[in-house]
Order: sequence, then structure tokens, then C-alpha cells
Amino acid sequence: MAIEAELKAVVRDPEAVMHLLEKSHGPGRPEVYQDTYYDTSVGTLGAGDRELRIRTVHSDTDTRTVLTYKGARVDEASGSKPEHETRVGDAVAAHAIVRGLGYTPTIAFEKQCRNYGFEAGGYQMLATLVRVPELGGTTFIEVETAAASEAELADALAAIRAVLTTLGIDEADHTTELYTDAVAAAR
Repeated sequence: MAIEAELKAVVRDPEAVMHLLEKSHGPGRPEVYQDTYYDTSVGTLGAGDRELRIRTVHSDTDTRTVLTYKGARVDEASGSKPEHETRVGDAVAAHAIVRGLGYTPTIAFEKQCRNYGFEAGGYQMLATLVRVPELGGTTFIEVETAAASEAELADALAAIRAVLTTLGIDEADHTTELYTDAVAAAR
């Protein structure tokens, strides 16, 4: 079972963090994510701390759509979850299939992202600077990697914490608040 080991934080100085990332890892990939989250009519997935999402990613060079299922958290402090993800060839068909299975959209929103891929601490990392227009001018950073098992999760999270420290991100700025919850509260 692959676990998405991830930490998210509020970024107090986005320009400085972007400069550090670009100095160390080259220019980031700007992408816009269009996320739609689904659940049953009675909220079975959310009640079980699970997520079903269809994400369409737009970049300068392509558009791709990804179907993602996340299981319940295996680590409360980080919010890390088992994750299963696959690319789909037709976004319209993917939405129709999920709706046809009885799931309904619960929330949809846009994330403006700048992604940096690199290796650190023996893990392939993805650092993403994120702005969600509905959340005002706040910039977040997500750093993630894959842990092969729950036993490996602590080491993966330690490597992520080291990356965040090198970027000047204070532990006090870490958050486990979900974008879905923040956007819903903003609306």
C-alpha cells in the first residue's frame, strides 16, 4: 500500500521560498489544477476520512486528468493517507463514470501551483507552491513523497521536514487543514 507522505504549511515569504527552490532545483512548472471532489449523497467517504477526486491539470505544454482515491489517515500529525491514483484519457467520461456510480460532486475549486521535483533524503520529492484564489493571497507549500508502507512513513516525513527546514518554513506554520474545508468555509 503506497502512502502519500505529505506536509503542508503556510508560506510567510513566498518569493524567498520560490527563490530557494529555483536556486536548488531549477525553474518550477506552473500548473493550474481544477479539482472536483465526490462523495455519496449522505457523505460516506468524508465521514470515513476518505476522498475521491478528479483533477484536471493544465500546463503550458499539456492537459491531463487524474482520478485519485485517498483512504483514511494513517498519521494524524501529518494527515498522510494511502493513495491510489491513475491518469484517465477523457475527463468528461471520468466525471460521468463517477456520477454513474452514484457519487455526487461535493466541492470544486482551482489551485494555482508551481511544482518542483527533486531527490532529498533518499526520496523523490515534489514541492508545490499553492495559491487557491478563493482563499485570498495566502500561499501554501506542500512537500510530498511516497512511503512504501506505514513502517517507512516516519522516515519519509523526517526527510520532508528537513526539506521544509532548508526552505525556512517554521514548524508552527505547518497545517493539516484540507483545502476542501478551507474553501467550503470561505464560501
